[in-house]
Amino acid sequence: MLYYLIFGITYSFAAVAQPGPFQAFLFSQSITNGWRKTFPLVFAPLISDLPVIILVLFVLTNMPPEVLWILQSVGGVFLLYLAFNAYKAWHVFHQNEVQEVSPQRNVLKAAMVNILNPNPYLAWSLVLGPLLIKGWNESPANGIILLLAFYSFMIIFSIAMIMLFSAARSFGPKISRISIGFSAIALAVFGFYQLGSGITEFM
Repeated sequence: MLYYLIFGITYSFAAVAQPGPFQAFLFSQSITNGWRKTFPLVFAPLISDLPVIILVLFVLTNMPPEVLWILQSVGGVFLLYLAFNAYKAWHVFHQNEVQEVSPQRNVLKAAMVNILNPNPYLAWSLVLGPLLIKGWNESPANGIILLLAFYSFMIIFSIAMIMLFSAARSFGPKISRISIGFSAIALAVFGFYQLGSGITEFM
């Protein structure tokens, strides 16, 4: 049981620390809206990963690779949409302007980032899925510990990341505007990369 606990904690840290579309989205929202309005987004993987787990464990592993490539391309388009929104926020940015944001809407956006991102599918099909099945077969408690450790510490590490990102707002409007621009570039890079990779693999 200790092995599954340690692995869940370690892998969650690696998942949060590794640059990716979800981290870029958290960065964008932290800089634009502050940590209080971004805080609910850390729970987005709890929404998005359930269908991912079901697909990987019961469906996706038996599907042709073209399905993942198509999904990757669609995810790239969605990330480009988020990058465009971040660019608009950069273009009209005013430090003193109160920005009204719907937390529910942003949580759904964050969940969509994960659903349309191939990384969770790869992680669950290659690492977490097989380990979860192995641990559950040994003892259901092992599988439960793995899930609890992974997602609880993912939330903790994500909160720490949001606090770090949002601290950049205290350095003045110029730095905040630069940070928003950087987040737009990061989202665009991930979007073009996913879209290009998906199209290349498919062709």
